[in-house]
Amino acid sequence: MDLQDRLEDVRSRMRKAASEAGRKPEAVTLVAVSKTFDAEAIRPAIAGGQRVFGENRVQEAQGKWPELREGTAGIELHLIGPLQSNKAAEAVALFDVIETVDREKIARALADEMKKQGRALRLYVQVNTGLEPQKAGIAPDDTVAFVAFCREELGLTIEGLMCIPPADENPGPHFALLAKLAGRCNLDKLSMGMSGDYDVAIGFGATSVRVGSAIFGTR
Repeated sequence: MDLQDRLEDVRSRMRKAASEAGRKPEAVTLVAVSKTFDAEAIRPAIAGGQRVFGENRVQEAQGKWPELREGTAGIELHLIGPLQSNKAAEAVALFDVIETVDREKIARALADEMKKQGRALRLYVQVNTGLEPQKAGIAPDDTVAFVAFCREELGLTIEGLMCIPPADENPGPHFALLAKLAGRCNLDKLSMGMSGDYDVAIGFGATSVRVGSAIFGTR
């Protein structure tokens, strides 16, 4: 299959998963993860109607997305990798959604930069549901208080929660935990599920799934 065939296959599986969960297909957004792929590899996805993309690194995204956005309306760019505070200004200038807010320093830097630049990005708090020491994200037990801090102390609008379950575990309990935490935070957006488990995530209430290799191929 070529890229557009793979893209349509992912969309079809998403529709099927949503239907089986009693949900409307349009309730789930596909974030095509284009990290490590160059502009020429991404263009067929844009030609196939894909408009929401995810990138892991600010510098890499800066090198390709300004050009890709030219002449194409409606492109929405998500930062789905860890953000360093010294890249906050560039991230706020380039991205529309940042899914990896996970500590006070980053939250403050984003609040300051959005005020300076007059931009209002959509923000997600990343939760380390597996408490993996090598992985970014706030601890589940700290999530409710951190969301409240972002809202009340910094005036940030938190749209939802994001997680990346441990690779060697059943993702279902992690998706269920994220959904439970979102309910406690009065949030209705859940970014969860990747190429290997996005259909499972949809069954647990994902409102966006981050799919890379199933669309673009192996890196």
